[in-house]
Amino acid sequence: MDDFFSKLGRDVLARWKKKNFSLAHFPEIARGILAERPPSDYVDIEGLMRDFLFNDEQAFQTQSGFGQPELVVYDNPRFYIQVLFWLDGTTDIHQHEFSGAFHVMRGSSIHADFEFQNAQAISTHFRVGDLRMTGIELLETATTVPIVSGREHIHSLFHLDMPSVSVVIRTHHDPGTGPQFTYLPPHVGVDPVPHDALTMRRMQLLDALERLGDPIYPTLVRKMIGELDFERGFFILQNGMVHLQEMEEWQATVKAFEKKHGAPGKLVAPVLEEILRRDSLMQMRGAITAVEHRFFLALLMNAPSRKDILTLVSRRYPGDPVETIMGWAGELGDVDGFSTGILDAEFPEEIDLPEEEQAEVFLGVLRHLLKGGKGRLKVGNRTLAATDIEAFRAALARSALRPVVM
Repeated sequence: MDDFFSKLGRDVLARWKKKNFSLAHFPEIARGILAERPPSDYVDIEGLMRDFLFNDEQAFQTQSGFGQPELVVYDNPRFYIQVLFWLDGTTDIHQHEFSGAFHVMRGSSIHADFEFQNAQAISTHFRVGDLRMTGIELLETATTVPIVSGREHIHSLFHLDMPSVSVVIRTHHDPGTGPQFTYLPPHVGVDPVPHDALTMRRMQLLDALERLGDPIYPTLVRKMIGELDFERGFFILQNGMVHLQEMEEWQATVKAFEKKHGAPGKLVAPVLEEILRRDSLMQMRGAITAVEHRFFLALLMNAPSRKDILTLVSRRYPGDPVETIMGWAGELGDVDGFSTGILDAEFPEEIDLPEEEQAEVFLGVLRHLLKGGKGRLKVGNRTLAATDIEAFRAALARSALRPVVM
């Protein structure tokens, strides 16, 4: 067992004992001691890994799938300390059933805080409302952040470097703070622990019908939507959205859901569309290796607006953030002989331009929008009217690049 973490754990225990083990005091105790003795300054990560691989005298290990992997480096009946390695980029937007603090021991992360307003419980495991970001920041190595259990602390982390390593001092479980909801922007909170085996099997059966190309698939889904409750109907819609879009049956199906469930039902389509946008960004990020491009994709997934993106780019890279992004956009652009695009944003069909001019115009409009421009725009020998600019804005809003026009 690592001596640094053993001493850290004993000191946390002593300070918490003086506060009569009050849960209200634990986040500040954990944050304070990590700030005083930051693991990023004292711990040799490679040495810690070797010790864990060869030394049998280790803390009790959980069965958790959290982290890639999670190493428990100190355990106590009241709390424990974990070292979390992250190879993939992101954690879901979530709240916690525990409290404490986390410390960035290696790497950096985009950290965002949220509020879930106007919450309405659909069931014990499902709620709708309005998820609003209250802040976003770039966490560098050695940063420490407190964790408060329950709905008061809804956040997400997107780890920018591979691997990123976090140290967490945390309680085992804070009574009355569950379920540990995951939030799907902009309108849904859901308990991520599977609890409905029947719905899971039904989705698997629908997947089989999809693979078989059964033409009755959309009819079956709509009939299910008409009979199921809101929560189960949501998961059926989520499961079949892509296939229904490919069959040109999505609009009719989601309208059936909205008709049955009224105003809450109208919150579902934006949630499912955002899930697809984020999934697309994750797939793109998996295929892109350049550090700066991966950072840009992380911003597109996590930052809600052009202003936030420009602020975070300027924090990490010197110079004009608009020009930095334009350099990335040019490198990520595509002219394949059939269409012109930037990432998954395609040149608007209603804009009639020769193909050899499209890339210059598309990038020119993107620069214009990044600067908050409105009205007409001259790019090369072309003058674009306000209606043309709006066509480009709409094309970007349908793509992973949507935040840059928000």
